[in-house]
This record gives sequence, structure tokens and C-alpha cells, in this order.
Amino acid sequence: MFEPNAFRDLFPALAQPGAPLYLDNGASTQTASPVLDAMDQYYRQYRANVHRGSHPWATRATDALEASRDAVAALIGAPRREAVIFTSGTTAAINLVAWGLIDHFGPGDLILVSAMEHHANLVPWQLLARRTGARIEPIPLDGKGALDMAAYDRLLAQKPKLVACCHVSNTLGLINPVVQICAKARAAGALSLIDGAQAVAHLKVDIRALGCDFYAFSGHKMFGPTGVGVLTGRLESLGELLPFMGGGEMIDRVSFDTVTFNALPHRLEAGTGPISEIIGLGAAAELLTGLDASAHEAALTQRLLAGLAKLPVQVLGNGPRVSLVSITVPGVHHSDLAHYLAGNNIAVRAGHHCTQPLHGLLGIAGSLRIALAPYNTAAEVDACLAALGDGIDLFLELP
Repeated sequence: MFEPNAFRDLFPALAQPGAPLYLDNGASTQTASPVLDAMDQYYRQYRANVHRGSHPWATRATDALEASRDAVAALIGAPRREAVIFTSGTTAAINLVAWGLIDHFGPGDLILVSAMEHHANLVPWQLLARRTGARIEPIPLDGKGALDMAAYDRLLAQKPKLVACCHVSNTLGLINPVVQICAKARAAGALSLIDGAQAVAHLKVDIRALGCDFYAFSGHKMFGPTGVGVLTGRLESLGELLPFMGGGEMIDRVSFDTVTFNALPHRLEAGTGPISEIIGLGAAAELLTGLDASAHEAALTQRLLAGLAKLPVQVLGNGPRVSLVSITVPGVHHSDLAHYLAGNNIAVRAGHHCTQPLHGLLGIAGSLRIALAPYNTAAEVDACLAALGDGIDLFLELP
């Protein structure tokens, strides 16, 4: 059974005197003690490069890094450990796919991108389209702010080469029907890429069950370190990617005239990676494996939504969601509210959340986002709601 207080005790930053009421988990979660300990141990006890030396520290570092690969594979149900490719984050993973597939696209080829995508799952495809002459069409939203699946079916009739979609919207918090999205894409002959940055910390992710070709996520949104992430998916699809970074370890043999590439995952992991961060990511994956905080997070989310229903706010998106909620307040700027909450030591996010096209479709410039994590409490939700209500009253009373 999930114990919220015991889980919260794993995060030393939250125990500091004067620590903020931290509800900005959609931007980055706090880092768990087992993660910090694993990274510190590497730096203090056996710092060495990996896959290159035979001395004890090199062997220990290599074993620790590869154990992290196994831990991540177990967490997400990767088909094999070789399907876990370490990157610097979700953005790098998506760009790795875009540039790795560049030879697969030509003039007029269609890429479908959902209308709720983070810029990191839109701009790489725009760059690819500029280079190749491919074109991009958005998958529109329905009246509730969810993906319009009937419109998606119509777009699939145009035979796209690739479909890019988030598992969970970083602005709306809505959970997309990615199993259905990926199955339909495959039936239409398209590859599928899923941005899982907002999903892995909140949902049980099984890559094989999802049926996607590519899946990307970051460590810093799942209680791990910054600067590390993962690209995973179908082995055969990953194997189709051309390396877009050349260097050490990603090669098999090199001469002045030719190069042959290493096998997965190393062919897509050029150079020395963020070793300590990868080790820390493995610790975060072990922490999440077997953890089921879904009931706790659902209760917190319902408490938040019930409180928001009593305030003059508009909640963005309607449907199954994780513990992330964005709002607008008629007559009050989202940034003013965020500054007011910050003055009350409450951390939230205000702005367009790297989803300018989505905000444009909704007819708004930005929103205020409250993103909960398993270490948050009912008392924190209540405190946020009280301060939010006070702030709204204050700004609405201004001349």
C-alpha cells in the first residue's frame, strides 16, 4: 500500500525549513534520496568512464550504468534492454528520431502532430519538413479539448508517414488514447512517436502494450536527475534510425574511407554520456517500479478540481487526466496569480507551457498550471486553493 508520508520523506528538499509548497511538478519533480545517493556514490567511490576500461572502477561504472538500463527496461516494459537508449532528455530523444528518419521523408510526405503537443514534439518535425519538403497537419481537438479521433481517422486516410502525439498533455493533463492512436497509425502504414514526459511518473507504462514505434521521456520529471532521458520503442524501428551523432562507442570499425556502426543501443549513444545521471535514473526507475500512488494522486486531483469548481476559474480540458490541471481566470492574468502564489510560498507555473499552438486554439495567451506529485498532500491542495481564492479576490477588486 502506498504511504504518502513515507514517500515524501524520500525528498530532502521538501523537508527544508521554508521550503515552498511545491506544485510545479509538471516542469520538474524533486529528486529522491536514493537517486542522490547513487549519483554521489559514483562520484565519491568509482568515477571512471564506461565500456572502455578493464580496471575495477571502469568495470563498476559500466556495471552500474548497464544495471540502470535494465531497471528502466523493467519499469516501462521495453521489449529488450537493447531498446533503452539513453539521451539527454525527451527533447533530445525526439530530435534523435527526427534526424534519424530524415532519409525516409520526401516532398509531400505527411506528418500528423496532435494539436496539444509540446514544442519539443512539433519543432523537430518542422525542421525535418523544411529539409525534406514534407508537410505537417495537426490532429484537431474536439469540443472538450480532447483529441478528435474522428478527425484523426480522416487524416489517416491521407497515408501519413508518421504520427507524433503526447501520452499526457503537459498543459491539459489529459491522457490520450495512445494504444488506439498507435494501432490506427500502424494500420495506415505510419510510424508512431509518443512523448511520454508527463506520463512515466503517473501511469503504468508498458511499451509493448502501447504498440508505439518510439517512446521518449525524461529523468527529471520522474524524481530523477536533469540531463538524462530515454528513447525506447520497437527494436526494428529503432534499428532503422541513422545515427545523427558520430563519435566514440557508436562505431564497430572505422577507416579513413568507411565506417560501420555498432549494434543497438550503442550506435545511438555517441560519446561519453551523463554517467552519474544515468545511474541516478536507474535508481529513480527502481523507486517507481512497483509503486502505485494512483489512488492517492486521484484523490488529490479530485480534491483540487472540487475546490476549483467553487472559484471563478475555467479548467482546461475535460476527460481522463493525471494530477495536472491548468486554469484561466476571467479578468485576472495568469502571471499575476502565479506571482501572488509565489509570494505565499506556493510554486506553480504560469505561461504557455511550451504549447503556444494549443493556447492559440483555445483563444488564450497562457494559463496557470497546478501539477501534483505523490509527495503532495491534501493539506497542500487546500492551502493552494485558499491562496488562489484570496488572490483572485484581490485582483478582481482592483480598479
